[in-house]
Amino acid sequence: IFQKWVNREISNFDYLIQLNTMAGRTYNDLAQYPVFPWILRDYTSEELDLNNPAVFRDLSKPIGCSVVFIKISFFRYENFEDPLGMIDKFHYGTHYSNAAGVMHYLIRVEPFTTLHIQLQSGRFDCADRQFHSIPATWQALMDNPNDVKELIPEFFYFPEFLENQNGFNLGQLQISKEVVNDVVLPKWAHSPEDFIYKHRKALESEYVSAHLHEWIDLIFGYKQRGPAAVEALNVFY
Repeated sequence: IFQKWVNREISNFDYLIQLNTMAGRTYNDLAQYPVFPWILRDYTSEELDLNNPAVFRDLSKPIGCSVVFIKISFFRYENFEDPLGMIDKFHYGTHYSNAAGVMHYLIRVEPFTTLHIQLQSGRFDCADRQFHSIPATWQALMDNPNDVKELIPEFFYFPEFLENQNGFNLGQLQISKEVVNDVVLPKWAHSPEDFIYKHRKALESEYVSAHLHEWIDLIFGYKQRGPAAVEALNVFY
């Protein structure tokens, strides 16, 4: 499979799906759901220029390791000490993939809506914590060192999860009073289908093809644990 990918006989998407499967990740387990990378960092331009390297995220670093937070992650690791000696040092107290994160992204689609409501003791979580905007979600990652969620495969093939087709009442944002309905898209996407088309195109772009192995090292490869993980600021609680 690796050789097929290198020879470009299979797409980046297919390669990531197969790596997830080999790693024991599956759509049948929310706690081990397939994980995909954030690949872009431009969610504000009117047009998406895939020939410009500046529109892409740095795939060699964990999502929680933006320039601003490198010092925070380093400090947290260096100064953490469990008095009982049970918990190892870590850079991040949360994880890049978990059940709550999957439900967060897929809240508009059953059965994830019902699972979310069960998790929140019988009601929707407050609107400000819902997945309501792709640009705002990316900005939150950049502003909050404790949010390190990567993406799920649906961001590359399933436009329906971005629409509130079932008309769920997801509340309204506290400050702007904006009603949470369909997911707000980047300016360069004219519809959920257009977002998926361009996002998938970005995944298969030359830039991502040349750098995807760096992210794979972090999630599936030798930078998961041990000295290489410490050096890459990639140690999770």
